Amino acid sequence: MNYTIGQAAKINQLTISQLRYYDNQGLLPFLKRNEKGDRIFDEGALKFLDMILCLKNTGMPIKKIKQFIEWTMNGDEDTLPQRLEMMKQQENSILQQIRETQENLMKIQQKIIKYEHEMTIKDTNKSL
Repeated sequence: MNYTIGQAAKINQLTISQLRYYDNQGLLPFLKRNEKGDRIFDEGALKFLDMILCLKNTGMPIKKIKQFIEWTMNGDEDTLPQRLEMMKQQENSILQQIRETQENLMKIQQKIIKYEHEMTIKDTNKSL
């Protein structure tokens, strides 16, 4: 099934402008176009876009995403080791982000406990 840029944007909770920007940045070289020049998103393009968004949402810079796409477009035989290494690096980056987020969450939870405790003491003192 084929989708218009508007449909693809809606499916991925993006704006048409965002998809055009990604295309202009060279992130969507796999897109086909109809006779009028409109972008056509097929199932393969949507899967590819999903991976692009995954990489973007995990903090990968557009320049590296573009490199990943170029390697993928070149095929498995020549670029598989580079793509594997890139995914391992991204995995490590995500794991570091998770660790940092967990540390920040613990600090916030400690503050919540402290403030709830202080409010309980304050309420107890009012009762007396």
